[in-house]
Amino acid sequence: MLTINEKVDLTKYTTLKIGAKAAYFSIIRQEEDLLEAIVFAKNKKVPIMILGGGSNILMTKPFPGLVLKNELKGVRVVKETDTSAWVEARSGEWWSSLVYFAVERGWGGAENLYYVPGTVGAAPMQNIGAYGVELKEIFHSLRAVDLKTGKEKVFKASECKFGYRDSVFKKKFKDKYFIASVILKLSKRPRLRVDYGDIKRMLEEKGIKSPSIIELAEIIRQIRDSKLPNPAVLPNAGSFFKNPEVSVSGFKKLQQKFPDIKFFPGSKPSLIKIPAGWLIEQAGFKGKRFGPVGMYEKQALILVNYGGATAKQALAQVKRVQAGVFKKFGLKIEPEVNII
Repeated sequence: MLTINEKVDLTKYTTLKIGAKAAYFSIIRQEEDLLEAIVFAKNKKVPIMILGGGSNILMTKPFPGLVLKNELKGVRVVKETDTSAWVEARSGEWWSSLVYFAVERGWGGAENLYYVPGTVGAAPMQNIGAYGVELKEIFHSLRAVDLKTGKEKVFKASECKFGYRDSVFKKKFKDKYFIASVILKLSKRPRLRVDYGDIKRMLEEKGIKSPSIIELAEIIRQIRDSKLPNPAVLPNAGSFFKNPEVSVSGFKKLQQKFPDIKFFPGSKPSLIKIPAGWLIEQAGFKGKRFGPVGMYEKQALILVNYGGATAKQALAQVKRVQAGVFKKFGLKIEPEVNII
């Protein structure tokens, strides 16, 4: 039988270590627990919030409903051909465990996303991306449960409406579905993507010209470790802001004023993506503390809690950074982290 606790502080369940109380809280370890939780919430007439790894969330106020901590675990091979493999992972599984499951078998497509923090269920919500690769490139489908009716629905890639750090689950279906499992389609003849700047540099430093898929995953882990603080040591929520995209003409104007501006191809040929971390650093926030909060000294994109920070202080830092970047560049940067 499902155990439901009342007035639970969520601080320890978030990597930023900033939380608020939930009116009700439970841990979901099997899908039968979810169905019980749906009935409970319906009877109490309260909303449901799903909490995965807690790595992409900033709690700013108490939650008046039922928070479900997703602990559904497991990875399995659904289907194989000579060239491809379909792998399903339950949504409470750690994302990196799924990626390593593929990498150790030599199956490609997910390796550049190794070490992205969080759970499998959060991956399609955000359309996670790193080092030139996005989830949508390897996504096959997901199975979700309607949080009102308990009915299942399978979503194909086209139905998820993936965008830059975006999906239908952040908009039209926000808080309406529990993602139960995700299926990826991976290649047995992988073509490794090693043209990203940091990857190229580290391969050159190590003298590796043709890395294996495991070597590439390890290099990405090392890059992330060198730039991103361990949340167990220095609480943070990962990359806090999205990289803004501007039109080609708008970018040329910025480039005239800031000749050394960093950039990448945007989500469309008509757009240019500018690294938010570079903008934040140039605006003077890298490594600068404001009481118990600040932007990390090695990567300005990371908002860190140096200890005891409140939601109010974190939100003030978000607004401070946004205002600083806008003042210097005229660009608006939006949070990637889910602010509740």
